[in-house]
Amino acid sequence: MIDTQRVNIGKQHPAPYKTLLALSAEVESAAAAAGLDPLLVELLKIRTSQINGCAFCLRMHTRDALKKGENPDRIAVLPAWAETGYFSDTDRAALRLTESITGVSDGQVSDEDYHAAAAVLTAEQISAVAWLATVMNAFNRVAITSRYPVRG
Repeated sequence: MIDTQRVNIGKQHPAPYKTLLALSAEVESAAAAAGLDPLLVELLKIRTSQINGCAFCLRMHTRDALKKGENPDRIAVLPAWAETGYFSDTDRAALRLTESITGVSDGQVSDEDYHAAAAVLTAEQISAVAWLATVMNAFNRVAITSRYPVRG
């Protein structure tokens, strides 16, 4: 196997990366305007990164969540959120929708998942969650493709 240095696509093409950063900032504003808790926003980023296996984003957003005051137990059980009592109905609806959006390669966002979210979240919140998942999936793909380093 040849050990080829990966191109950091964000540095190779900085304009699209800056556009992605600007989009992320807009999505964060939309999530706040929709009334989504900033801790939930971080959990959605973490969950997306767990599903995609993005170590760089996992480390960054776990640290961000902890700095914002997230309970370490909620982060620890996040992959099994549906089996715990740590999460509110809003958290559960957003996590379920985020997982469904992140897993579109396994099938479309199901009516069941969408309706479960719509039973709890407002239209503005559904849209914000969808945009958060979309942007986080994009960042995961940038970091994974470029092999952003994660060292202890």
